[in-house]
Amino acid sequence: MKQQKSFGTQTMGTLYLVPTPIGNLGDMTNRSIEVMQSVDLIAAEDTRHTQQLLNQFDIDTKQISFHEHNKENRIPELVARLQAGDSIAQVSDAGMPSISDPGHKLVKAAILADIPVVPIPGASAGITALIASGLAPQSFMFYGFLPRKPKEQLHELEMLKVHQETMIFYEAPHRLAKTLKGIMTAFGSDRQVVLARELTKRYEEFLRGTVAELVTWANENEVRGEFVVLVAGNDHVEQAEEIDPLSEMEPIQAVQALVGEGLKPTAAIKQIAKQRALDRQTLYLQYQGENN
Repeated sequence: MKQQKSFGTQTMGTLYLVPTPIGNLGDMTNRSIEVMQSVDLIAAEDTRHTQQLLNQFDIDTKQISFHEHNKENRIPELVARLQAGDSIAQVSDAGMPSISDPGHKLVKAAILADIPVVPIPGASAGITALIASGLAPQSFMFYGFLPRKPKEQLHELEMLKVHQETMIFYEAPHRLAKTLKGIMTAFGSDRQVVLARELTKRYEEFLRGTVAELVTWANENEVRGEFVVLVAGNDHVEQAEEIDPLSEMEPIQAVQALVGEGLKPTAAIKQIAKQRALDRQTLYLQYQGENN
């Protein structure tokens, strides 16, 4: 199972990206278990949470924490271990690595170091929700978590409202009502929305309706559980064909335009970097260079 690559006189380890169940432990695959048993180290988002999974499947591999708050220090350490020949499995708390966790930066660092990266297929909350939503599965856009601050969130939604693809968001229960209100403000009250709650768990539930109907539901009920929020694409061609003026600008110009509209530089950099699949830190340094 440990695939290694010779690099000169050095034997390289392998970085495995291992999915974990999003709720139902029965969704853990045999291959994922075998990989986690065979590697030298498991890099886990929350080691206490992952330990429960390891106990369930009799996996005694050592863990190391790897999360949003220690990624800058941890990535060089993990790359060094991979270069020294150790194989590492990176896991998130639930679902696929690199989705809403720092795994993406580890993957980039491994690729730059010529370390083999092997993805293991498995559960994904976004795709699981999409195929049962009733909304068009092709094409779709996965977004993840929207900005938390109302002004930044609304600005982002205003940018997204012309998309014709089904959009997939993640949201925590205590923010759901406010996020639905933001969607209604930006997209209009009639846009079709599906809420997928507690996927694969005992109380799995799908709620379908207009965004206005789901705003009412969220206001009148105790909102519990983790949610995938799916929003139908814009089917008004004349609106969808509007051109976003920022798309015609260079990245730094687009950041400066957003700052001119009142967005903080860090929020503007985050938005443009995400939209254009750019490295946020690189864009930040470029912005600093332009404004010093």
